[in-house]
Amino acid sequence: MITNPILPGFNPDPSFCRVGADYYIATSTFEWYPGVQIHHSTDLVNWMLVSRPLRRAKQLDMRGNPDSCGIWAPCLSHADGRFWLVYTDVKRLDGAFKDAPNYIVTCDTIDGDWSDPIYVNSSGFDPSLFHDDDGPKYFMNMQWNHRGSGTGGNPVHDSFDGILLQEWSEKGGLTGPVRNIYPGTARGLTEAPHIFKRNGWYYLTTAEGGTGYDHAVTLARSRDIWGPYEDHPDLHVISTAGAGDHPIQRTGHGQYVEAADGTAWHTYLMGRPIADADGNGRYCPCGRETGIARCVWRDDWLYLEDGGLLPPETIDMSAPPQARQSVVHEGFAALPAEFQWLRTPEPDRIFRIEDRALVLTGRESIGSWFEQALVARRQEDLAYRAETTVAFAPQTYQQAAGLTTYYNRGKFHAALVTHEPGLGRVLTLMSCMGDYPDGALTFPMDRPIVLEDGAVHIFVQVIGPTQQFYWAQGDADPQPLGPALPAHIISDEGGRGEHASFTGAFVGMVAFDITGQGQEARFARFAYHPEVFDRS
Repeated sequence: MITNPILPGFNPDPSFCRVGADYYIATSTFEWYPGVQIHHSTDLVNWMLVSRPLRRAKQLDMRGNPDSCGIWAPCLSHADGRFWLVYTDVKRLDGAFKDAPNYIVTCDTIDGDWSDPIYVNSSGFDPSLFHDDDGPKYFMNMQWNHRGSGTGGNPVHDSFDGILLQEWSEKGGLTGPVRNIYPGTARGLTEAPHIFKRNGWYYLTTAEGGTGYDHAVTLARSRDIWGPYEDHPDLHVISTAGAGDHPIQRTGHGQYVEAADGTAWHTYLMGRPIADADGNGRYCPCGRETGIARCVWRDDWLYLEDGGLLPPETIDMSAPPQARQSVVHEGFAALPAEFQWLRTPEPDRIFRIEDRALVLTGRESIGSWFEQALVARRQEDLAYRAETTVAFAPQTYQQAAGLTTYYNRGKFHAALVTHEPGLGRVLTLMSCMGDYPDGALTFPMDRPIVLEDGAVHIFVQVIGPTQQFYWAQGDADPQPLGPALPAHIISDEGGRGEHASFTGAFVGMVAFDITGQGQEARFARFAYHPEVFDRS
């Protein structure tokens, strides 16, 4: 049984690729380093993270990138005996402009050392590479129109200004004319182009409607790669727009693959919304995840197997799924595969492994866009428990370390060991409740807890829209730390909403030292335990 999402927890914009009996999905990582996640499967049911290919400064340096910038919508393909990866490093989110340089890297093996990047263009994001069966390669991306705001007396334009296509070669780069081959449907916000070829038709998959609740997978076809492209009879292949009761929402942005047995499959981006503690709103703390649907062909058009536009929650398959399990690290021999950090290609400045401890070197604030010592893993479940043990000796309130549930600089909760004048070493809570652009802090505890000498055990339990921190020292039982906090804020929709931030929630270990002295915190363990949350 396939259960969607197949890649839970912040795995958006799935690019789907088959090489023989092996399937690969590449997803966006935005400001989290290393860049791009690639998962592998042989049965379409069970998936394993096998590579994060962008892992050195020449390939990716995101220091200074704003929240929700960085790696948008990679495209993974295989041709000429190599894997090809196309990606954008977006440098600006707010305002009229999107500075979006596009690059290509290659590698003989999926988990090898990928090449230095080849720069291609910057005319828009969501780049893709199509290898035609008669030899040429074609590069495409959506075109960004900065005049879309229509201010200052300029005419009003759609910022999403169609799909550009141009021939490209490794030696010669972009050659020949660049053409706008597809304006999209009335749904608008046309992006995420991928071309595939079948029965003499060129099929163009795009995503439309924005990455929120009107999202859709759109399909068009042409006998000529340059068009004109004819829209699908239903315009879209997958969409949950207007179907608010469906358990899967925000569906769009995916790619087609024909399986080894000839069956048709399409990945898609999706979300699992929950209401806040009062039963209001829709919030996706796990961010934009990856789902998959089995499809059928009729009259050379692709449709969902069961008809309609709503993707299924489950799909019958012969392979059994692996159960979700706790992940417990009693000490660290290396950084566990599920963890990432923010922006910097110089991780040695923010963490190291020493005597089976993860040592974080306090750098800039928890809201920094440059050098932040935060090492975290995705929230993959709507309910979970996480725990860590930290040894830290702060000398000032400008030094802190602990456990955080984190989305970005405007949306987080943190249980922190710090120092308070007149009290000494204490444990306290600090939150940012979706405040933009100021990033104003709140401190949910009336008075911090004065600590004894020794390490501190910090826990958090998240149950849907609510979370609670706990703490203990020595062999004492855990006690609640402060009040219950709103976990729904740590989501795409928290704060400014799903079109202003679109990554996902993390939980992990953090340290900062804004004195500039680099005070170190030692984390002896980390555990993540999935729990069950009934969205009904």
